[in-house]
Amino acid sequence: MEFLAIILTAIFAFIISAGMILASVLFGPKKPNKIKGEPFECGMPMAEQPKKYLNINFYTTAILFIVFDIEIVFLYPWAIEFKNLNLAAYYSVFVFIGVLFLALIYLIKREALKWD
Repeated sequence: MEFLAIILTAIFAFIISAGMILASVLFGPKKPNKIKGEPFECGMPMAEQPKKYLNINFYTTAILFIVFDIEIVFLYPWAIEFKNLNLAAYYSVFVFIGVLFLALIYLIKREALKWD
């Protein structure tokens, strides 16, 4: 009875996933051709050809944000149970924060946070 919510959630996720795959098979393109494969921009032809160079600063910043944002997911339960933890939990969190700090130093030295 305790796992009923987890089982129902898993079944619901499976049904939604299977429904999305089935919908893409049923309503997806059946006969691809050159016109269907072209990029669509508001019904207008492309204004100019895309450039060969792609600046990845935005994507690098986004990935770094996600990495350092995920650390909060791991630190939040630790902060909630702060008073009830033993000494090993304190050491493990300090090691975790230390590794993240070393990663931040590495990123600063590699100039990954510069936006030029």
